Amino acid sequence: MTLQEALAQLKALAEPGRAEQMAAYHKQTRTVLGVPNPATNDLTKAWRQTLNTEERAGLARALWESDIFEARIAAAKLLTQARIKDDQAVWALLQTWVPEFDSWAIADHACSAIAKRLQADPERLDTVEAWSRSDHMWTRRAALVATLPWAKMNNLKPADQDRRERILGWAAAYVPDRNWFIQKAIGWWLRDLSKHDAARTRAFLDAHGAEMKGFARKEAAKYLKHA
Repeated sequence: MTLQEALAQLKALAEPGRAEQMAAYHKQTRTVLGVPNPATNDLTKAWRQTLNTEERAGLARALWESDIFEARIAAAKLLTQARIKDDQAVWALLQTWVPEFDSWAIADHACSAIAKRLQADPERLDTVEAWSRSDHMWTRRAALVATLPWAKMNNLKPADQDRRERILGWAAAYVPDRNWFIQKAIGWWLRDLSKHDAARTRAFLDAHGAEMKGFARKEAAKYLKHA
Protein backbone atom coordinates (compact mmCIF):
# COMPACT_ATOMS: atom_id res chain seq x y z
CA MET A 1 0.00 0.00 0.00
CA THR A 2 1.34 3.43 -0.92
CA LEU A 3 1.12 6.55 1.20
CA GLN A 4 -1.24 8.08 -1.34
CA GLU A 5 -3.60 5.10 -1.12
CA ALA A 6 -3.55 5.17 2.66
CA LEU A 7 -4.22 8.91 2.83
CA ALA A 8 -7.06 8.56 0.34
CA GLN A 9 -8.68 5.96 2.60
CA LEU A 10 -8.21 8.21 5.62
CA LYS A 11 -9.62 11.27 3.86
CA ALA A 12 -12.67 9.28 2.79
CA LEU A 13 -13.54 8.85 6.47
CA ALA A 14 -13.44 12.57 7.28
CA GLU A 15 -16.65 14.10 8.60
CA PRO A 16 -17.76 17.56 7.39
CA GLY A 17 -16.99 20.30 9.90
CA ARG A 18 -15.06 17.98 12.20
CA ALA A 19 -11.57 19.10 11.15
CA GLU A 20 -11.98 22.59 12.53
CA GLN A 21 -13.29 21.30 15.85
CA MET A 22 -10.47 18.78 16.18
CA ALA A 23 -7.80 21.32 15.26
CA ALA A 24 -9.06 23.68 17.95
CA TYR A 25 -9.43 20.97 20.60
CA HIS A 26 -6.01 19.47 19.96
CA LYS A 27 -4.38 22.88 19.34
CA GLN A 28 -3.02 21.73 15.99
CA THR A 29 -1.28 23.85 13.37
CA ARG A 30 -0.65 20.79 11.17
CA THR A 31 -3.31 19.56 8.74
CA VAL A 32 -6.30 17.89 10.41
CA LEU A 33 -8.65 15.85 8.22
CA GLY A 34 -11.56 15.43 10.61
CA VAL A 35 -11.52 11.64 10.96
CA PRO A 36 -13.07 10.20 14.17
CA ASN A 37 -10.66 8.07 16.18
CA PRO A 38 -12.82 4.89 16.00
CA ALA A 39 -12.76 5.13 12.20
CA THR A 40 -8.97 5.49 12.19
CA ASN A 41 -8.75 2.50 14.52
CA ASP A 42 -10.90 0.31 12.27
CA LEU A 43 -8.92 1.32 9.19
CA THR A 44 -5.52 0.60 10.71
CA LYS A 45 -6.78 -2.73 12.06
CA ALA A 46 -7.66 -3.71 8.49
CA TRP A 47 -4.22 -2.57 7.30
CA ARG A 48 -2.46 -4.64 9.94
CA GLN A 49 -4.25 -7.74 8.70
CA THR A 50 -3.03 -7.29 5.13
CA LEU A 51 0.53 -5.97 5.61
CA ASN A 52 3.58 -7.78 6.96
CA THR A 53 5.84 -6.18 9.57
CA GLU A 54 8.20 -4.59 7.07
CA GLU A 55 5.31 -3.17 5.05
CA ARG A 56 3.60 -1.82 8.17
CA ALA A 57 6.79 -0.13 9.32
CA GLY A 58 7.31 1.41 5.90
CA LEU A 59 3.76 2.73 5.72
CA ALA A 60 3.92 3.97 9.31
CA ARG A 61 7.10 5.89 8.53
CA ALA A 62 5.51 7.52 5.50
CA LEU A 63 2.31 8.38 7.36
CA TRP A 64 4.29 9.96 10.20
CA GLU A 65 6.43 11.98 7.81
CA SER A 66 3.29 13.34 6.09
CA ASP A 67 2.75 15.33 9.31
CA ILE A 68 -1.03 15.08 9.01
CA PHE A 69 -2.69 14.74 12.42
CA GLU A 70 -4.71 11.58 11.75
CA ALA A 71 -1.88 10.12 9.67
CA ARG A 72 0.48 10.29 12.64
CA ILE A 73 -2.12 8.64 14.84
CA ALA A 74 -2.66 5.98 12.18
CA ALA A 75 1.10 5.42 12.00
CA ALA A 76 1.18 4.71 15.72
CA LYS A 77 -1.85 2.42 15.56
CA LEU A 78 -0.23 0.44 12.75
CA LEU A 79 2.60 -0.47 15.10
CA THR A 80 0.56 -1.06 18.26
CA GLN A 81 0.69 -4.82 18.54
CA ALA A 82 1.88 -7.09 21.32
CA ARG A 83 3.62 -9.66 19.14
CA ILE A 84 5.80 -8.43 16.33
CA LYS A 85 8.40 -10.86 15.05
CA ASP A 86 11.85 -9.31 14.63
CA ASP A 87 10.72 -5.98 16.05
CA GLN A 88 14.10 -4.19 16.11
CA ALA A 89 13.22 -2.04 13.08
CA VAL A 90 9.88 -1.10 14.62
CA TRP A 91 11.51 -0.21 17.94
CA ALA A 92 14.12 1.89 16.13
CA LEU A 93 11.42 3.72 14.17
CA LEU A 94 9.36 4.47 17.26
CA GLN A 95 12.39 5.99 18.97
CA THR A 96 12.82 8.47 16.12
CA TRP A 97 9.31 9.79 16.70
CA VAL A 98 9.71 10.66 20.38
CA PRO A 99 11.70 13.90 19.91
CA GLU A 100 8.94 15.08 17.54
CA PHE A 101 6.10 14.70 20.04
CA ASP A 102 4.27 18.00 20.41
CA SER A 103 0.69 17.14 21.36
CA TRP A 104 -0.84 14.71 23.79
CA ALA A 105 -3.07 12.75 21.37
CA ILE A 106 -0.28 11.87 18.95
CA ALA A 107 2.14 11.19 21.80
CA ASP A 108 -0.31 8.95 23.66
CA HIS A 109 -1.00 6.77 20.62
CA ALA A 110 2.71 6.45 19.90
CA CYS A 111 3.38 5.65 23.55
CA SER A 112 0.89 2.79 23.33
CA ALA A 113 2.99 1.31 20.53
CA ILE A 114 6.18 1.93 22.50
CA ALA A 115 4.68 0.24 25.57
CA LYS A 116 4.18 -2.99 23.60
CA ARG A 117 7.82 -2.99 22.55
CA LEU A 118 8.95 -2.35 26.12
CA GLN A 119 6.90 -5.27 27.35
CA ALA A 120 8.40 -7.42 24.61
CA ASP A 121 11.91 -6.48 25.76
CA PRO A 122 12.06 -4.72 29.17
CA GLU A 123 15.80 -4.13 28.76
CA ARG A 124 14.70 -1.24 26.54
CA LEU A 125 13.85 0.64 29.72
CA ASP A 126 17.52 1.66 29.70
CA THR A 127 16.71 3.78 26.64
CA VAL A 128 13.57 5.18 28.27
CA GLU A 129 15.49 6.18 31.38
CA ALA A 130 17.50 8.56 29.19
CA TRP A 131 14.20 10.07 28.03
CA SER A 132 13.38 10.85 31.65
CA ARG A 133 16.32 13.27 31.70
CA SER A 134 15.54 14.95 28.37
CA ASP A 135 15.20 18.72 28.01
CA HIS A 136 12.17 18.03 25.77
CA MET A 137 9.04 17.96 27.95
CA TRP A 138 7.14 15.55 25.70
CA THR A 139 10.05 13.10 25.78
CA ARG A 140 10.14 13.21 29.58
CA ARG A 141 6.39 12.69 29.66
CA ALA A 142 6.71 9.71 27.30
CA ALA A 143 8.91 7.95 29.84
CA LEU A 144 5.90 7.68 32.14
CA VAL A 145 3.11 7.23 29.59
CA ALA A 146 4.95 4.44 27.75
CA THR A 147 5.66 2.57 30.98
CA LEU A 148 2.07 2.49 32.26
CA PRO A 149 1.94 -1.34 31.88
CA TRP A 150 4.16 -1.56 34.98
CA ALA A 151 1.62 0.47 36.94
CA LYS A 152 -1.12 -2.00 35.99
CA MET A 153 0.58 -5.31 36.75
CA ASN A 154 -0.64 -7.68 39.46
CA ASN A 155 1.44 -10.36 41.21
CA LEU A 156 4.70 -8.95 39.93
CA LYS A 157 7.78 -11.07 39.52
CA PRO A 158 10.83 -9.60 41.28
CA ALA A 159 12.24 -8.20 38.02
CA ASP A 160 9.03 -6.34 37.26
CA GLN A 161 8.81 -5.10 40.84
CA ASP A 162 12.28 -3.63 40.38
CA ARG A 163 11.18 -2.04 37.11
CA ARG A 164 8.14 -0.51 38.78
CA GLU A 165 10.34 1.01 41.47
CA ARG A 166 12.73 2.29 38.85
CA ILE A 167 9.91 4.08 37.04
CA LEU A 168 8.54 5.47 40.30
CA GLY A 169 12.01 6.91 40.82
CA TRP A 170 11.63 8.84 37.57
CA ALA A 171 8.20 10.03 38.69
CA ALA A 172 9.63 11.23 41.99
CA ALA A 173 12.33 13.17 40.14
CA TYR A 174 9.59 14.85 38.08
CA VAL A 175 7.66 16.15 41.10
CA PRO A 176 9.41 19.56 41.24
CA ASP A 177 8.58 20.11 37.54
CA ARG A 178 5.63 22.52 37.45
CA ASN A 179 4.62 21.71 33.86
CA TRP A 180 0.95 20.71 33.72
CA PHE A 181 1.52 17.75 31.39
CA ILE A 182 4.30 16.38 33.59
CA GLN A 183 2.21 16.71 36.73
CA LYS A 184 -0.71 15.08 34.92
CA ALA A 185 1.50 12.17 33.87
CA ILE A 186 2.62 11.61 37.47
CA GLY A 187 -0.98 11.62 38.65
CA TRP A 188 -2.02 9.29 35.83
CA TRP A 189 0.72 6.76 36.63
CA LEU A 190 -0.11 6.77 40.34
CA ARG A 191 -3.86 6.58 39.69
CA ASP A 192 -3.38 3.41 37.63
CA LEU A 193 -0.95 2.02 40.21
CA SER A 194 -3.45 2.61 43.01
CA LYS A 195 -5.80 0.01 41.49
CA HIS A 196 -3.11 -2.64 41.85
CA ASP A 197 -0.92 -1.48 44.75
CA ALA A 198 -2.71 1.09 46.88
CA ALA A 199 -0.10 0.91 49.63
CA ARG A 200 2.73 1.87 47.28
CA THR A 201 0.68 4.73 45.88
CA ARG A 202 0.02 6.03 49.39
CA ALA A 203 3.72 5.74 50.21
CA PHE A 204 4.60 7.84 47.15
CA LEU A 205 2.02 10.46 48.09
CA ASP A 206 3.23 10.51 51.70
CA ALA A 207 6.74 11.18 50.47
CA HIS A 208 6.04 13.54 47.57
CA GLY A 209 2.37 14.51 47.54
CA ALA A 210 2.89 17.83 49.30
CA GLU A 211 5.16 18.95 46.45
CA MET A 212 2.79 17.84 43.68
CA LYS A 213 0.25 20.21 42.19
CA GLY A 214 -3.17 19.80 43.76
CA PHE A 215 -4.87 18.44 40.65
CA ALA A 216 -2.13 15.82 40.19
CA ARG A 217 -2.36 14.75 43.82
CA LYS A 218 -6.14 14.48 43.49
CA GLU A 219 -5.76 12.43 40.29
CA ALA A 220 -3.31 10.07 41.98
CA ALA A 221 -5.63 9.50 44.93
CA LYS A 222 -8.83 9.15 42.88
CA TYR A 223 -9.31 5.45 43.61
CA LEU A 224 -7.75 5.31 47.07
CA LYS A 225 -10.14 4.60 49.91
CA HIS A 226 -9.74 7.22 52.60
CA ALA A 227 -10.31 6.40 56.19
